Amino acid sequence: MVSRRFVLALLACAPCLSFADGAKEASKSVALFDGKTLAGWEGNEKSFRVSDGAIVAGTLKERIPQNEFLCTKKQYEDFELRLKVKVLGDGVNAGIQVRTKRIPNHHEVIGYQADVGEGWWGKLYDESRRNKILAGEDNSKLVKKDDWNEYVIRCKGNHIQLFLNGKKTVDYKEMDAKIERKGVIAVQIHAGPPSEAWYKDISIQEL
Repeated sequence: MVSRRFVLALLACAPCLSFADGAKEASKSVALFDGKTLAGWEGNEKSFRVSDGAIVAGTLKERIPQNEFLCTKKQYEDFELRLKVKVLGDGVNAGIQVRTKRIPNHHEVIGYQADVGEGWWGKLYDESRRNKILAGEDNSKLVKKDDWNEYVIRCKGNHIQLFLNGKKTVDYKEMDAKIERKGVIAVQIHAGPPSEAWYKDISIQEL
């Protein structure tokens, strides 16, 4: 027979057990950017630098001649990616690539992009493949202009979800089974007028 004292002791420990489980879950998230260097990433370092704990893509001093991508050296398949993004400049365009591949001997990549920029925020674009918006509507009301915006990108199987500042903007299922589900993470600055895209607090939890 279980004693009343044992039951009370078990109930008292319940919050501790929940906290421990939560800590264990949180420990699965790994930082992709150390806030100081571009270690673990590769790309044209003339187009990317580290400043104030963020990866800065592009420049406000001159036009961006071509799309540039800074890619992780490691590939990922099923994951939840979290990061903060802000953009500066008129007509700025950028994005976060997932399940992406470098095009050999080229500055471009091929894969899914969580879009960034006026009229583009919160949409899912297919870079260098179908070259079109796959899902997403106008999310301008969610965006903090010239300030940090939080992106969450979740990929599991053929299911891709985007969340912008806490609101789901894309819930997409890829029906083409031939499209590869594993690739690098990348941050982009798009060709165009002088502009900068800032990325920080980049972490990933593999699912």
